[in-house]
Amino acid sequence: MRKKHLKPTAAGAIALALTASLSACGGSSAASDEKTVTVYSADGLKGENGDGWYDKVFKDFEKKTGIKVEYVEGGSGEMVQRAVREKTNTQADVLITLPPFIQQADSKGLLQAYEPAGSDQVESADKAADAKWTSVVNNYFGFIRNTKELKTPPATWEDLLDGKYKEKVQYSTPGVAGDGTAVLIKAMHDFGGKEQAMAYLKKLQANNVGPSASTGKLAPKVDKGELLAANGDVQMNYAQSKDMPNLGIWFPAKAGSKPTTFALPYAAGLVSKAPHSANGKKLLDFMLAERAQKDVSAVGGGFSARKDIEAADANAVALTKLMAGVEVFEPDWSDIAANLDSYVDAWKSATGS
Repeated sequence: MRKKHLKPTAAGAIALALTASLSACGGSSAASDEKTVTVYSADGLKGENGDGWYDKVFKDFEKKTGIKVEYVEGGSGEMVQRAVREKTNTQADVLITLPPFIQQADSKGLLQAYEPAGSDQVESADKAADAKWTSVVNNYFGFIRNTKELKTPPATWEDLLDGKYKEKVQYSTPGVAGDGTAVLIKAMHDFGGKEQAMAYLKKLQANNVGPSASTGKLAPKVDKGELLAANGDVQMNYAQSKDMPNLGIWFPAKAGSKPTTFALPYAAGLVSKAPHSANGKKLLDFMLAERAQKDVSAVGGGFSARKDIEAADANAVALTKLMAGVEVFEPDWSDIAANLDSYVDAWKSATGS
């Protein structure tokens, strides 16, 4: 989800330059920019030091095709809303975001059908039946903790209500960040319904620092000890942990139950009326190719979207160990997409956010 304001770094600069260039050409494929493809994406796959999965895939893609990737990053919901605002002057070619925002994008008419090469190896649950989107990187929702201060991770949701966590817990904003929305989804599952989940989150508010538009910005705070626990996702946090030695991933359970999680894949779709539709198709094909998918764990710290890729690198082994004993449930994404606004409103009411 992911998961967030546009970053005032390279992404922000690209966004500004991109807006100017596309305004000049009215969003059409002018001869000067036929060799470009524009990606709007939730954060997490681009490395802080230029060493993420996106960094490698985009570099390899440009080298092979001569097509330059223009990259714009933000929160899962933020990217969808931006694309909605630009429907009369489409600027993005490929949209990559987390559930339920990819379903939301489809419902708003932002996506066109396209089956990338290799998508036949993606599980049916991880792609749209009408080919409007397909997962390019699999991932799971999780929480993070400061391993220096918390040698043993808190086992349950209820543990986070302890006084020692006062102003030491934070999670990203539901409805804005993909991972923030995931907090609601997991809480509703673990506590057995919306009302029970909201009652818990109301109690947690006593320790919660407050909403955060960016999930990615929580990890440095946890690593430094400013926070003891926060939400995140396995791929992003595992990648971050390479440079953040005090970052540990864990999965909350309801007291007396097993820890749980659910798949939170990066799902990609070809944007309707994309100014560089052919280039967008080529990039989607490239992302799902065997070479790029083998790099998902080795480079990105995630899980391949293709079932025929059996990763055996060190990251893949560590990730398998991390997920051992965690129960994976499958959310009803259709229900969540249809009722997301009401769930977010219930959260705002319960927490006073």
